[in-house]
Amino acid sequence: MGCGCLVALAAWISPRFVLFLMWLFQWDRLSLAFSSWLMGFVGFLIVPYATVIYVLCYDPLRGVSGFGWVLVIVGLVLDFGSWGNAGQRGRERQRQSS
Repeated sequence: MGCGCLVALAAWISPRFVLFLMWLFQWDRLSLAFSSWLMGFVGFLIVPYATVIYVLCYDPLRGVSGFGWVLVIVGLVLDFGSWGNAGQRGRERQRQSS
């Protein structure tokens, strides 16, 4: 199993932690994938699954292409699903406390 597969497996559990580790250890892929630190930071805050997948699929010569974009869209779906899940749990807690 390659390094990318291990990163993807860890990202399934905690994508923000994986992005933090990428930044902490100055993994070159992170700086290659984003032209500015702001884009990476916004991805960290808003769409962490899609950001990790984007970095893993990024090729310095071609960028993200083909099936890589399909995987990034899957990451977006995971991000949106986690938002919806968090909202549902909040509504359930609110009903229980009423």
